[in-house]
Amino acid sequence: MVAMDVVVGAGGREEETADENYVKGVRHLCESGISRVPAKYILPVPDRPQVAPHERKDNTGSNLRLPVIDVARLRTPDRGRVLECLDRACREYGFFQVVNHGMSSEALRRIMDVGRRFFGLPLEERSKYMTSDIRGPVRYGTSYNQIQDSVFCWRDFLKLSCHPLEEVLPFWPSAPMDLRDEAVSYAKQIKSLFCDIMAAVLEILGVNSGYLEEFDDGTHLVVINYYPPCPEPDLTLGMPPHSDYGFLTLLLQDHIKGLQVQLRGKWITVEPIPNSFVVNIGDHLEIFSNGRYKSVLHRVVVNSTKPRMSIASLHSLPFASVVSPSPELVDRENPRLYKDTDFAAFLDYISSHEPKRKSFLESRKLPPHEVRSKSQ
Repeated sequence: MVAMDVVVGAGGREEETADENYVKGVRHLCESGISRVPAKYILPVPDRPQVAPHERKDNTGSNLRLPVIDVARLRTPDRGRVLECLDRACREYGFFQVVNHGMSSEALRRIMDVGRRFFGLPLEERSKYMTSDIRGPVRYGTSYNQIQDSVFCWRDFLKLSCHPLEEVLPFWPSAPMDLRDEAVSYAKQIKSLFCDIMAAVLEILGVNSGYLEEFDDGTHLVVINYYPPCPEPDLTLGMPPHSDYGFLTLLLQDHIKGLQVQLRGKWITVEPIPNSFVVNIGDHLEIFSNGRYKSVLHRVVVNSTKPRMSIASLHSLPFASVVSPSPELVDRENPRLYKDTDFAAFLDYISSHEPKRKSFLESRKLPPHEVRSKSQ
């Protein structure tokens, strides 16, 4: 028999629920027929997506058209103009959308479809891949970090480590039966697109193009996110405010709005563009660019009527590689601002800390007195 706890949540809400049900995921809770958000998912009032009615227009009501980068134009005489637009997008937004990227709409439809079918499998099948090992080749889970989170997020996810493919593939889910084939095809194509965009970024920064080879054996993680309809979406979030750890994240999302970016202190909803990718700067690129490009806080809101799905592809250097400010971007006028780091340091950090905005990156910044001394 499962031990039952009585939990008093925000607003005096009292519920009797099994703790182990939380780690089975949000979809499982919804299938059980809940009509209210369990206390475990209710955020403190200041952290909720809509704090007060008069603030809704500023916090969640505005929609954002991110800068749009036409990847195909990088191979034309317009390349210089596209690079200028990309540089401005990275400096002013930290986010942009890419179109004409070479991946067919049919390929994107298939990977989204197989993702939906995975989350439609019985819990007994999905739970085969539940693990607290954040270094594993496959992981099915819920919330953000179900070990550390004091308040859970309204999200289930399937994480697939994508390098080296031939080694990790046998560990990936075998159902749906076409998941492996579709995920392999997607992983290869999205890695190629990442390399195209990263090559452009290195050119803008004035870094030797040979650095791109460092990503040949780099870490690559594909995360399929599923956000079920939520009976009380104003009380919780699909993902809390956070920045991403790597160099670039490429996000494929369906037509349902949910992604929000923090710009000038306000939360702005990103308008989905069909068959496009949302790309954002990660913490590692902020470090590598010595602060020229900065990772930006973003979060996910949920809704009460429709499920939402997205697929994030996160890219960085090999697991053991050190990420440092590029020597070409450090001089007396631009002193080094960040410590060295690596992927292992990030995993160790998130294993022992609850996610709080850009807390990992803050831990990588040099103290002001060290910045001054290194510039003298």
